[in-house]
Amino acid sequence: MTQRRAIKVTFSSVLLFTAIFILDQCFPPPLDRLRDVSTLVSDRNGAPLRLFANSEGRWRLPISIAEVSPLYRDLLLATEDRRFFSHPGIDILAIGRAALQNLRAGRIASGASTLTMQTARLLEPHRRSWPSKFLELFRALQLELRYDKQTLLEMYMTLAPFGGPVDGIKAAALFLFDKSPARLAPAEAALLAALPQAPSRLRPDRAPKAAQAARDRALARAVEADLLSPQAAREAAEEPVPTHRRATPFSAAHLADRLRRQRPGQTIIRTTIDAPLQHAIEALARQDIQTLNERAGLAILVVDHHVRAVRAAIGAPEPLNETRNGPIDMTMALRSPGSTLKPFVYGVAFDDRIIHPETLIADVSTRFGSYSPGNFDKGFHGELTAREALQQSLNVPAVIVFDRVGPTRFVDALRRAGVRLAFPPDTAPGLPIVLGGVSTTLWDMTMLYTGLRREGRVAPLLTNADEAEKALQIENAAEALTGVRVLSPDAAWQVTRILEGAPPPPGLIQAVEATQRPPIALKTGTSYGFRDAWSFGSTTRYTVGVWVGRPDGVPSPDRYGRNTAAPLLYKIFDLLPTESMAGSLEQIRRKTPFRPPIESIALPQSLRRLEAGNPLAHPIALPDPNRLRLVFPSPGMTIDALQPDGAITSVILVANGGKRPLTWFIDGSPVPSLSTRRETEWTPDGPGFAKITVIDADGRSAAAEVQIR
Repeated sequence: MTQRRAIKVTFSSVLLFTAIFILDQCFPPPLDRLRDVSTLVSDRNGAPLRLFANSEGRWRLPISIAEVSPLYRDLLLATEDRRFFSHPGIDILAIGRAALQNLRAGRIASGASTLTMQTARLLEPHRRSWPSKFLELFRALQLELRYDKQTLLEMYMTLAPFGGPVDGIKAAALFLFDKSPARLAPAEAALLAALPQAPSRLRPDRAPKAAQAARDRALARAVEADLLSPQAAREAAEEPVPTHRRATPFSAAHLADRLRRQRPGQTIIRTTIDAPLQHAIEALARQDIQTLNERAGLAILVVDHHVRAVRAAIGAPEPLNETRNGPIDMTMALRSPGSTLKPFVYGVAFDDRIIHPETLIADVSTRFGSYSPGNFDKGFHGELTAREALQQSLNVPAVIVFDRVGPTRFVDALRRAGVRLAFPPDTAPGLPIVLGGVSTTLWDMTMLYTGLRREGRVAPLLTNADEAEKALQIENAAEALTGVRVLSPDAAWQVTRILEGAPPPPGLIQAVEATQRPPIALKTGTSYGFRDAWSFGSTTRYTVGVWVGRPDGVPSPDRYGRNTAAPLLYKIFDLLPTESMAGSLEQIRRKTPFRPPIESIALPQSLRRLEAGNPLAHPIALPDPNRLRLVFPSPGMTIDALQPDGAITSVILVANGGKRPLTWFIDGSPVPSLSTRRETEWTPDGPGFAKITVIDADGRSAAAEVQIR
């Protein structure tokens, strides 16, 4: 009889396990909710930048045991399931205890759900009923058969509800404490261990007293389980519970959205962005945009050119502002670059030995077939060096040089380097390119200017932190820079030194000693009709690109690169970390300091003057190259010096030529001049008209009447 019973028990057990196996294979546990997680875009150190909700509109992030504070894990088990690591998904002892307590109370006073059973319910939500309870038990057994305990714990910590649309410990720690689960303090860990028991009723932002009571009970259990000392628990109980949730991370919004679309299915995207710097520049952009037209926009890129890493990216200061077309990422929008391609045209000409920085070029009325370019200030400046022509961004000399370089060859070189250039349909590259007769993006232009600081090599800007770290390792190992060669190191050096001598924006002085920062190699640009204002600047470590204008392409009269984009660029440089070359890529890679090319010292006879290929039929006599000229401001110019708060911005007056010392006058009254440069700083008394006059040592003068508003 006993043998028959043993056979029956064995047979029944085999049938039971066979049935369970068949049911398990036919009806596997649903894992769709576990896979349906949010996407978190973080900065290079893991700080959240932007969080995208999942398909249910919930904030849910996957988690691993290694990312969680051991105290939280132990508190969770002490609160929810003390025998988690010893039961098979169903805790018979807990079921018996709960049944006895419920019988004594005459109602349901205690539950017996294990963490595995709760995980099963979270994977497959259903209304409470006896059939659903049996299904939950079956699913718990399935999960235990399929996964180890660590994986089950990670499932629960990913799906556990914390009130509202927040699921999982990682999202809860972010929204309640703005930190990762690995850095939870005892009071924080206890609160998060208690919240899933009744997430709606215990939400600290709605019921802080109930949340605090639940937290304190969890702390008491921690003392009972020897997880905390009584003293540590008392100190934790004195901490206040958070009474509000942090705002959803929404920084570097356009870049984050682009990376999410490029990497579908990737839940954590670690970027090269520096979160504190990004936040500071976003605040500056929101402040600066208030001084512009209500439909104006701006875009900013900050690049660490040692590793080509984007440290800050702003596609719009107010990404949700429809009036300003905020949803459009203006770092990627095609716009006319104005005259910002000029430095690269000069650089190619330096490489081709067409010109030298000291080559004389005539800035006079010149026609190239039917094309007759003019300058921004509507005048001409006579004969001057290539260095001066580039620093003053004069158009005629640039077109003369570009005519020798060749538009098709120049465009091909930029495209090989990855710069996107768009032309009107059925239009071949021509001379207007150098003045903005083409469309490109702030992203590609910043990449191009980054190449100036990388010995003329242009390579894609990096936004993925892992890729940037790998690229740096490769370059250090090879002791060579990667990228497509656009300029030689000599030409890149020459262009950079020239741009470091360019006039600063109005009201600012390029004084390294005063600012304790390296000199900024500056280039500004303005597209036809004042539609786009550009500014690019670089120092020993950082390259910054700024675009200002209206995304809808409507002109913004009197808004141009020097008075709109360049001042913002200088403010951005003031926010950047102090630069040090210690341990930089350049020190690692170079055995000796970088030296200027021979051509920057000696001027060959063949490069002393460059003649226009197609001058006017009736040559114009060149003005005296040493004559005194007022470079800024030009006659009739309107200067926006009055700020919204009533403060008046200083204006830098710049002259060229003449014999020093120079004497400056405003409406006949003298102004102190700077002894080292042909410029002076003037602070207007208020709005109105003013006559500016400069006189050199020989008595020659130049003047301009301007309006201050």
